[in-house]
Amino acid sequence: MTNIHPFRLDIPQAQLDDLKARLAGTRWPDELPGVGWSRGVPVGYLKELAEYWRTGYDWRAQEAALNEHPQFVTEVDGQNIHFLHVRSPEPDATPLVLLHGWPGGVVDFLDVIGPLSDPAAHGGDPADAFHLVIPALPGFGFSTPLAGPGMSAAKMAGLLARLMARLGYDRYGVQGYDTGAWVGPELGKQAVDQVIGVHLNAMLTFPAGADGELDGLTEIEQGRWAAMQNFNDGYLQCNSKRPQTVTYGLHDSPVGQLAWMVEKFKELTIPADGLPEDSIDRDRMLTEVSLYWLTGTAGSAAQIYYEELSAADWTGDWDAGEADWSAGARGTVPTGVLVSAHDVTIRRWAERDHNIVRWTELGKGGHFLAMEAPSALVEDVRTFFRELR
Repeated sequence: MTNIHPFRLDIPQAQLDDLKARLAGTRWPDELPGVGWSRGVPVGYLKELAEYWRTGYDWRAQEAALNEHPQFVTEVDGQNIHFLHVRSPEPDATPLVLLHGWPGGVVDFLDVIGPLSDPAAHGGDPADAFHLVIPALPGFGFSTPLAGPGMSAAKMAGLLARLMARLGYDRYGVQGYDTGAWVGPELGKQAVDQVIGVHLNAMLTFPAGADGELDGLTEIEQGRWAAMQNFNDGYLQCNSKRPQTVTYGLHDSPVGQLAWMVEKFKELTIPADGLPEDSIDRDRMLTEVSLYWLTGTAGSAAQIYYEELSAADWTGDWDAGEADWSAGARGTVPTGVLVSAHDVTIRRWAERDHNIVRWTELGKGGHFLAMEAPSALVEDVRTFFRELR
């Protein structure tokens, strides 16, 4: 395991002091009366949350919680990669890569690390144990700076395959959501002899423009397709088409970064009419935002959208025929899909592109299952890999 170095978070106090000063000096805008969340994050809500971030939130406590887990950095093909490497006390545990999405990072998985790596200590079967590798995807967190343009999902997958080989793992599983649900299947394709299975949640599926592919959708699937078409994709448009321009405001204003991310925590969680902290612990949410702010990665984390969408001549419309959303060669690695109450995943389109062997309609939870419904995610991951070990 050459060129792998231990890592611990230790943000300089000067950065934390600067954050508090910037929060205190925020220039707050006006807003139209009575519009609530319909036009973005309400000023009143954000003021209260920003004040808590400044005066009540304890970064050092969250930093210490992260540092309880072994962390490392390495360089693969010129790209820095930061990752948690939590080995199970069970020697025969199966290695498992956990892949986050946007807006997220390695802290997404803090609530599932214990149950997955040491099930016996959490009321589970020791035979279900995993050795966990939890990387910050290139451009996110401490996996920076980006080595250059072209860091697509396929490129990320290739780097992670080399990381796993460097760690000495020649047989392992993959779990991912959101961006991780793009990278995970690519890892399965590139390391087909090593990846025993890919488990996904918050997976996106799209029509490919074929005749009849919209025929016969169930009522639930029709609702998911309608939700996909009507989704407010303003953030996606900005990230995918002008990531550098968006970066200036987010990189210079912590409240700008906070609003940009908390809107997604609001829109992508269940219950839809609740506040983000009804679904995700407020301190955990602020740790996510803090990592983007303290690492200055608003821009680099957005580049994956450019690589996957604008660089692929995506037009910005979800409608069939507007873009080539097919996944190329159909994946052959056994794939399990866990569908939350918020997801818009459509099974027939998933099966077109992947070797689906397990499909679970959870009926609850939102986009961020590792934080919203960690026990449900853990149980489905255990069940899926139980037959593949």
